[in-house]
Parts: sequence; C-alpha cells; structure tokens
Amino acid sequence: MFWGKKSAEEEGKLSGPKEIPGTVQNYLIAERKMDPDLVKLLKAVVRKSATGATFNVRVFDNSEAIAKKVQLKDYTSLDECPDLIIYEGWFDEGAKQVNLEEKKKVNWDTPIFTQAEIQQKIEALREPSSTVFFYVARGVKSGGPLGMGAAVVELNPNHPGKKQKKYIVYTANVTDMQPVGKGDKMFESDKPKDIARWVKEIHHKRRY
Repeated sequence: MFWGKKSAEEEGKLSGPKEIPGTVQNYLIAERKMDPDLVKLLKAVVRKSATGATFNVRVFDNSEAIAKKVQLKDYTSLDECPDLIIYEGWFDEGAKQVNLEEKKKVNWDTPIFTQAEIQQKIEALREPSSTVFFYVARGVKSGGPLGMGAAVVELNPNHPGKKQKKYIVYTANVTDMQPVGKGDKMFESDKPKDIARWVKEIHHKRRY
C-alpha cells in the first residue's frame, strides 16, 4: 500500500472558490491598478493546467453570483455562466508570472454620496412610481459594486391616499449594475431626511 498517494479521483478533484492567489493579487494591484481592498473581496477558482507547470484561474465577484442565484463549486462551474468571469488566464506561482485577460469591465469606482446628496435625489422624484436607487455595502441582499445590493426609494403611487406615506423604501439584489425589481419592502416614510439617514448608514465603501 502506498501511503500518501492520491487516487486518480482525488487528483482530478477541483477546489472550490477561494481568495485570489497571492501572485495574481499582486498582478491585479500592480498591473491592473485595482484597489487592494477590492482584490481581497473578489474570489478565484483554480485548476492545474495540462502542462502541470501553471494553473488556470478565473476571477469573479461572489456577491454577483449570489444575486444571480448561481452556486459555483469549482473552475468548471463558470463554463455555464461566463458572464460572471471578470478575469481569466493563468499563473505560475514559482516563476511569479501571470497572464490574465479582462473578460468583463466592471465600474468599481461607484460614487459614494453624502446624506445631503441622497436626500436631494429622493426629493427630486416627481412622477408616481418613479424610483431612485443607491448601492449598499451592508444588508441581506447581494450584487452591485458595493457587494450588498441596493436600497430603492419609490414615490408612492397611492399617495396621498388614506394612511399612505409619500415614499416606500425597498432593498434589492443587483445584477448587471441594476436592481432586480424593487426588491423587498423595508418601510414607508414621509420624511426624505430620515430615509437619507437610513440609506447613508449602509451606503459606504465596500469593506473586507
């Protein structure tokens, strides 16, 4: 018996999503000018190349996969959803070599609004059922450049009806930079200042 020797099945098993390998992280920061904090937030799936000297790698944002209800088990899972791949290529950890192709452009530099700016955008709503949304970095939703979906504010079409507030606030998943519908209702309010304060608490830079 050969102790420590892996079976053919074990040799061919692919690992699940993990933190981006160090050599690839360094490349993304130095060559692609990505924010180091953002690089830490993204995930990678890896498999050994046919030559055995290098590894194939795909970089993606797991929050977007969750928003799209896609469960990624390993490298081959992305064969069926290539729209999730941000970078794809190979790396050699020993030689410190990386070759990546950008598969999808993502606008990571989303503006972070002040509470006053958020309130101004809410107060600018004029047509019944019109909405404005803000990406958020905290909550139970997923997707978007801040990772946790969006807060959506709607001008209530039933206002001024009996017991109807002027605004309705929702939280929604984000795919392809847009909220998926209005999402789940959070609360109603007549006060844009209170809504802006609530939004600002979850509308901030994405954190590791």
